[in-house]
Amino acid sequence: MDITERFLNYVKFDTQSSEESESVPSTPKQIVFAKYLKEELKDEGFDDVEMDEMGYVYATLKSNIKKDVPTIGFISHYDTSPDCSGADIKPSIVRNYDGTDIELSPGIISSPKKFPELLSHIGEDLIVTDGHTLLGADDKAGIAEIVQAMCWLRDHKEIKHGDIRIAFNPDEEIGMGAHHFDVEKFGCEWAYTMDGGDLGDLEFENFNAASAKINIKGMSVHPGYAKGKMINANRLAAEFAGMLPADETPETTEGYQGFYHLLGIESNIESAKMSYIIRDHDRDRFEERKNFIKECVKEMNNKYGEGTVSADVKDQYYNMKEKIDPNMHVIDIVLKAMQDCDVPPKVEPIRGGTDGAQLSFKGLPCPNIFAGGVNFHGPFEFVSIQVMEKAMQVIVKICELTAEYND
Repeated sequence: MDITERFLNYVKFDTQSSEESESVPSTPKQIVFAKYLKEELKDEGFDDVEMDEMGYVYATLKSNIKKDVPTIGFISHYDTSPDCSGADIKPSIVRNYDGTDIELSPGIISSPKKFPELLSHIGEDLIVTDGHTLLGADDKAGIAEIVQAMCWLRDHKEIKHGDIRIAFNPDEEIGMGAHHFDVEKFGCEWAYTMDGGDLGDLEFENFNAASAKINIKGMSVHPGYAKGKMINANRLAAEFAGMLPADETPETTEGYQGFYHLLGIESNIESAKMSYIIRDHDRDRFEERKNFIKECVKEMNNKYGEGTVSADVKDQYYNMKEKIDPNMHVIDIVLKAMQDCDVPPKVEPIRGGTDGAQLSFKGLPCPNIFAGGVNFHGPFEFVSIQVMEKAMQVIVKICELTAEYND
């Protein structure tokens, strides 16, 4: 089976996760795919294949050399984003893409004028959607690349490697993918998530992240007799939003710049709920942002009465750079692997997070490598077959180079 066939098999499964669920995984349909992966890995002859009750799948490609070398791992998530349907995906392949508009379905056009990323893939074979669902390259491309690389190493015993562990998990898209990942069972000195974007992406810096839930208590009084009595929670929500800097939002920032992002408001006169996420690469600035939210709450309560506004601020994950910096050999190996595979590296900070960020703080240094998908979380998502093949080659080369580590 080639990597294209493997990927197309995977995207047949609807594995959309849900932020509204309390279960693990968050949707039962993810378990269906996890069971498929478990059986596939068994059929391919890998060792230690298991799936726990929460849908985490683990397996091993055993070492083919006698000397002790570090055990490393490769990880991808199999859930797809709640932002767009992942059901009944109808992929098609655009062979030898020529740089022009792609008609996904009648009236639905993927154009390089809107998506200039397409122009980086002229001459390649692109897998696209029909414009009604996402594709699922985030992160089933990563799974396909890992499994294909392990099969290649299995069949090419002339390439020497140590024990290689692989793992596939649910619920990354809702920030829960690493929460139940068994780092001790995984047993690796370091690992890599195959969950990055286009060719050459290598990421080991990400946002520090927190959520903030703002609750506002209002008081409803007949509007004709409301003077000095009514507290309109709708208006207080708007006032609170206006206290945050207008130039520090996702739509006004880039690179290392952090932001406050208002996800949603539910409000009436008597109560309002606001949901924010807080992001910053710099840990000190991150703490300042959280404190600023609390200062805004204090100011509102001074104005409208204690207990009118409250905030529940919770940390979500931290910048993995703190844990990667003392282990830069993990990055050096990837850079050498990319060089050997003729892949120009693009080292950039992630304006988001990965499972690798949380895993790094659980004791498993885990940077993020490109998987090839572009325009994630929407119907214009695509992946280049040639880029998936390059990602597979980089995985193989990392395994080979790690076997030479300490030589």
